Amino acid sequence: MAISEFEIKRIEKLVGQYVERRRPAAHLRHQLDISFRITGQSFEILEIRPQWNDPTKKTEGSIAKATFVKSQKIWKLYWMRADGKWHGYQLFPSSASLEKILEAIEQDPHGCFWG
Repeated sequence: MAISEFEIKRIEKLVGQYVERRRPAAHLRHQLDISFRITGQSFEILEIRPQWNDPTKKTEGSIAKATFVKSQKIWKLYWMRADGKWHGYQLFPSSASLEKILEAIEQDPHGCFWG
């Protein structure tokens, strides 16, 4: 079952505000930018950079992912390891609050999201 239109708008607002605070200054965004996308039950925060061997193309790197488990009414938080796979974020694995998930991504004491 997909996320409702109301929930999508809420995610767009909260995650959009969070990403906007994290974005680099406007004059640097051609070199590095931060964005997000919503897919199915999840949202993903991304880093966008020029491709190393062709700066006219952009590459996306995953920062964080949260998936809403509707049956449990919780968000589960994931980080991308060097193996290229999503792994549960053990310090703060889940929450009913989207705001708490964003706080966990921001605090990131072990550098899993922001290095």
